[in-house]
Amino acid sequence: MFSHKGKTRTDKHNLGLASLLSFVAGLVNVVGFMAVSKLTTNITGHFAYFIDEAFTLRFTQAFHTALYIFFFFFGAFFSNFMVEIYSRIRENLVYIIPTFTEAVILLSIGIFGNFLIKYSPDIIALCLLFAMGMQNSLVTSISHSVVRTTHLTGLFTDMGIEFSQLFFYKDKEHKTKLVKSIKLRLTIIWMFFLGGIIGGILYKYFGIRTLFLGSSILLVGLIYDFVKIRILLIKRKHL
Repeated sequence: MFSHKGKTRTDKHNLGLASLLSFVAGLVNVVGFMAVSKLTTNITGHFAYFIDEAFTLRFTQAFHTALYIFFFFFGAFFSNFMVEIYSRIRENLVYIIPTFTEAVILLSIGIFGNFLIKYSPDIIALCLLFAMGMQNSLVTSISHSVVRTTHLTGLFTDMGIEFSQLFFYKDKEHKTKLVKSIKLRLTIIWMFFLGGIIGGILYKYFGIRTLFLGSSILLVGLIYDFVKIRILLIKRKHL
């Protein structure tokens, strides 16, 4: 799921990756908004806020919003920077380091979040935007731009296009490809909503510590991938 890339990646790998990461993104989206009333999985809305604040001469608020945009960008930059470095040093760690870093960020916000909400809520928003920038960059890199998980605008656009194409492309090969793509996008959308619903329910009881669940899911995904690969290597040695 995390380790396969290029020709070794299958639709099944992309589907598993999309399910796991879109659930985490949906959870972070709701928990981040409920905790600090900020969008923490995408930056589209922040651009509108930035322009409004800049034109109304509220430069302090505009600067804060610019930081939100920058930290999402910086997360994407950092993620791919790590991928490029480890692809030249130790290729089996290429995708593990960014995913583990995201898990640590979510865990840290879960631990220190209640303190930060009182004294510096912006730090929570910046950290979560950085983590989601990392995730979006990572999943785009792994799936060769097939999967994106942190926001739904592009997904609904692509799915609308693909649904319309079903009425025009009748050949079996093209139609099968379209159906697979639609299935993947529907999975991402459904898991994003499911993550958001569960995040909202759990937030009532656990507050910002709900992010522990997101961190745990990422770590379990990494462990599952690692164990699965080790088992396959052992089996090959004994064949």
